[in-house]
Formats: sequence, C-alpha cells, structure tokens
Amino acid sequence: MRAKFIIHTLIVATFMAVTAHAQAAASLRNETQLKLALRASPPCCVIDARGDAQRQSRAIAEALVYREGIRINPTASVVVVADDDDRALRVAETIAFAHPGQTVFAVEGGVGVWERVVSAISAEPPGGRAVQFVIPKNTCEQGPALQQLRTAPK
Repeated sequence: MRAKFIIHTLIVATFMAVTAHAQAAASLRNETQLKLALRASPPCCVIDARGDAQRQSRAIAEALVYREGIRINPTASVVVVADDDDRALRVAETIAFAHPGQTVFAVEGGVGVWERVVSAISAEPPGGRAVQFVIPKNTCEQGPALQQLRTAPK
C-alpha cells in the first residue's frame, strides 16, 4: 500500500513539473547563448521593457514596447530586453505564461548585449564571403571547369 502511494506521488509530482515547464519557457541568456540560439532561427519579435528615458536615448529597431497585457502572436522565439536582468526575466516569464510552448529569452546584460548579438548574427561569416568558387570537372582531368559560381558584390 505504501509503495503504491509513493509511486502515485512521484507520478503526480512529475506531471506537475512537466506542466509547469511547458507553461513557462522563459530563460535568461547571455551574449554567447543568444548568438547560438538565434543564429539557427531569428526571433519573431523583440520586446523592449526598458524605461521611457532609456528607450528614447537608445532605441531598438523594430522592437515592441512592453506594457501590461501586451498582445503578440509569436511565430518563433521572443526576446525581451530590459534595464536589468530581473525585470527582463519577469517580463519574459509573463510572456511565456501567456503563450505556453513558446520560447522566450530574456537578455542578460541589457541593450548593449542585444546590439552586439544582432551585429554578430548579421555579420559576414569568418573569412568573408567567397567572390568566386570553381567547381572542378574531375580532380584527375585537365581542362576548364564545368561550372563557376560567382557572387555579385554588395
């Protein structure tokens, strides 16, 4: 009887933990973690939860201003930028609770970190872009290549 009770309690506890995790998928991420997470799939929206003065002095392009009860339709991950890490995480948890199953990232370090992440993601790959690439016909044959790939300069 006691073993049945322990098993039942473990099942209920596991179910509650999984349900709570699925409802609030918010996490505080540093610069490196954000670069890795967002390089594969960019966020659908950036939420600016900073104060008015900070928002006006250093605006974030295409960011939505956070207010209580903000309505968004996230199609990918959501990024929250705030004045401090605690506020960013609180706002991220609020958005994650309103949109279960969505990934919400709170930026650790504020707007400076976010700007570095955006510039790193949009930067050229290490070594630069290839201007010309030759596809060899056969590594043992002589003569001109079958195809040449050329990229237009920016």
